[in-house]
Amino acid sequence: MITDASIRLATCADAANIAALSRDHIEHGLEWSWTPARVERAIRHPDTNVAVVRDARAMLAFGIMSYRDDSAHLLLFAVRRSHQRLGIGSVLLRWLEDVAREAGIQQINVECRRTNSIARNFYCEHGYQEKIISPGYYAGVEDAIRLEKWLATPDV
Repeated sequence: MITDASIRLATCADAANIAALSRDHIEHGLEWSWTPARVERAIRHPDTNVAVVRDARAMLAFGIMSYRDDSAHLLLFAVRRSHQRLGIGSVLLRWLEDVAREAGIQQINVECRRTNSIARNFYCEHGYQEKIISPGYYAGVEDAIRLEKWLATPDV
C-alpha cells in the first residue's frame, strides 16, 4: 500500500516524467502522442486535473482527468510497473473520483486497449462497466474498450 507516497496536483515540472511514463506504459507500440508539451497543456488547462503520486525518489503514478458539465473523461492513467498491485492505482483513482464527485460530476468515462486485460480488470474492480468496443481507436491499429462509471444516479 501507499506509505511514503503522496498524491498532489501536477506542476509543469512533472510534464516530462508523466509523458515518459505514458510513452513507456500506455503508448508502447503506438506513435507517442502524450508528449511533454501536450501533458503541460493538460496541466495548465482549467477543466483538467493532472494528479501524480510520488515518493521521495520518483513519480509512481499519474492520472489525467478532464471535466465537462456533468461528466468526466479519464484521459490517461498509469502506475509504474514496479509499483503495480500495491494499491497505489486504487488510491489515485478514488482520489480522482472524489474530486469529480465534489465538482458535481455524475459519470466518468475511460478507454483502454481491448488487449489490456490488466487495465480492464482494474477498472471493472472499481465499478466501471464495459460499454462498447471502438475499432481502431488507438492510431487506427488497436481497438479500445470504452468503460463508464456512474457516481450519481442518472436523471431519468
